[in-house]
Amino acid sequence: MASAIPGPRDLPESRYDLSTYWGRVKHSADVSDPRMLLITKNKLEEAKALVSDYKNGKIMDMTPQLWTSKKILDSTIHPDTGEPVFLPFRMSSYVLSNLVVTVGMLTPNMAAFGTLFWQITNQSLNVAINTANSNKSHPLTTQQLATSYAMAVTASCSVALGLNSLVPRLKSLSANSRLILGRLVPFAAVVSAGVVNVFLMRGEEIRKGISIFDADSGKVVGTSKKAATLAVGETAISRVLNASPIMVIPPLLLVRLQRKFKMTKPIETATNLGLILATSFVALPFALGVFPQRRTVDVTRLEKRFWTLKNNEGKPITKVQFNRGM
Repeated sequence: MASAIPGPRDLPESRYDLSTYWGRVKHSADVSDPRMLLITKNKLEEAKALVSDYKNGKIMDMTPQLWTSKKILDSTIHPDTGEPVFLPFRMSSYVLSNLVVTVGMLTPNMAAFGTLFWQITNQSLNVAINTANSNKSHPLTTQQLATSYAMAVTASCSVALGLNSLVPRLKSLSANSRLILGRLVPFAAVVSAGVVNVFLMRGEEIRKGISIFDADSGKVVGTSKKAATLAVGETAISRVLNASPIMVIPPLLLVRLQRKFKMTKPIETATNLGLILATSFVALPFALGVFPQRRTVDVTRLEKRFWTLKNNEGKPITKVQFNRGM
């Protein structure tokens, strides 16, 4: 990210108003723009130089070229190390990296082996992406990573195999209802694993709390367990919302198309691929923008010790901020 470039001045967080949903949608579309994967090393160095000039006072105002440079760095550079994130694990590669795995998971009428293979592959990719983009100042131990991976795989495979076995036995439902429920099994598996993964990976935050900041001055005012619970809870909900369009819309559309047109297996696979690709690019920013990355809450939602805080001028602090995380 551009924040990895040293300098006394901070860049604006975004060219869009992140306090509004539409602003966050446009910002998310910027962050996940796959065109950023085509940036050359020379272009990256030019972007670094331009951002450095701004942060060190050589450029006074934001320009379209500077916004583009910030976008390049935000989608390429790790904020802690200042080095490029491995290309397949960047946010700008999210749709393309997940495409094959998603198509595999949403393949109709898979056997148990195929279900297990694609769920394990999906969780392996998730671990790789999370590790590549994780906070390097507080790295997870190998044991924590292994535990999180094992639990996520167990959750996703158990849900997928369990529901695949259960749905055909629901004789009280019509054949059409059972067909639709069967197509939504991968969604249930991915969501359950995502929620389990969030609470395992970030359980330490809930136990110890996260830093909160004065909404006006940006200064740290303490550590809050309630803020951590809010942050982790919203992140878990966001995992459900992020998976919803990609794992729900394509399989339901494919069912409708299969009823209208007779499809061979290759045509069915190509159609499934096209639906997933189109839905991912169009719907993902709308899902990512639901919750702001930096949350502002009233102090009364946190521990009582924060209710009477005052700033340097002696005025009561009524609102605080914290970083929700991903």
